[in-house]
Amino acid sequence: MDCIKVGTLLRALRKEKEMTQKQVADQMHISDKTISKWERGLGCPDVSLLGELSELFEVNIEKILLGDLESNDLETGNLKKMKFYVCPNCGNVISNTGEADISCCGRKLAALVAKPADEKHAVTVEDAEREYYITFDHEMSKAHFISFVAYVTSDRSLFIKLYPEQNASAHLPKIVGGNLMKKSSGRLYYYCSQHGLWVV
Repeated sequence: MDCIKVGTLLRALRKEKEMTQKQVADQMHISDKTISKWERGLGCPDVSLLGELSELFEVNIEKILLGDLESNDLETGNLKKMKFYVCPNCGNVISNTGEADISCCGRKLAALVAKPADEKHAVTVEDAEREYYITFDHEMSKAHFISFVAYVTSDRSLFIKLYPEQNASAHLPKIVGGNLMKKSSGRLYYYCSQHGLWVV
């Protein structure tokens, strides 16, 4: 751990929050001399204080230890670059369009890689008057089910959560779906709890 880099970051984070060294020290129940020492790179925070610093400055502990908040390039907002993440512990679903460190239940998550639909994960799209009716020939037990369906275009997305023991189907309004049969209009993603992310 580079104490000078850590100290420089802590000082920048404190200034960002418009706090004095004393205010930070009081909140953490330590002396302002300790905060000053850290900011000058003459020592690093004890491991037992990293969680508190992380919460106070709203920054990951890992970033504090690295002494660096590397910024991503400005995201221009093409939703077709959307990535999906699913926590293996709690099933939480997270999506984003740029580069990010995503974690849940204390674990780092990797972006899911979408596979083209196969026979076991085929989708049927019925064209109704004002919507598309999407169905899957897939079991919906607690151990094996379609967890979500997401339709993503360049400027919008619709996320539909599905649950075990309900029908493996979803209704997609045409105002969102455009022409589902044209690949240029958008992509339909769906996630199987055992076999991962699929796309058509």
